[in-house]
Amino acid sequence: MNELTFTGVDHPGLAAEDVEALTEWYCTVLGYTRWFRHQTAGSPKVVWMLRAPDNTLLEIMPRDETVRPERTTWTPGWSHVALRIIDLEQAIRHLDQHGVRWGGEPTNAIGGGRVRNFYDPEGNMLQLLERGPLSA
Repeated sequence: MNELTFTGVDHPGLAAEDVEALTEWYCTVLGYTRWFRHQTAGSPKVVWMLRAPDNTLLEIMPRDETVRPERTTWTPGWSHVALRIIDLEQAIRHLDQHGVRWGGEPTNAIGGGRVRNFYDPEGNMLQLLERGPLSA
């Protein structure tokens, strides 16, 4: 009998107002690289798969006409993407140089470590997460 084994998250998908501009921001500011470009023949819609330095992926695709709802950290559904970093203060200085909008001051992270919320240019919530090794 084969057992299904989940090994982790392959990628979150992000529907963007401007796929090319948001792709450029994630590459320039957060260090992602363009890994794979998809465009269906005859369609103007482009989807980018981006790769982070740790080889996790992020999909940026065109949004539909649905109105963006107001969200908080606690709004039902996916809330944010937490980006694991080594040095929170260094990451904050880097993002300050790029003029990011912060969502509060650094706080203690659930499960240990420190966290600070910020937003990409289209208003999607991200977190910087400085966390030591996970215990069993």
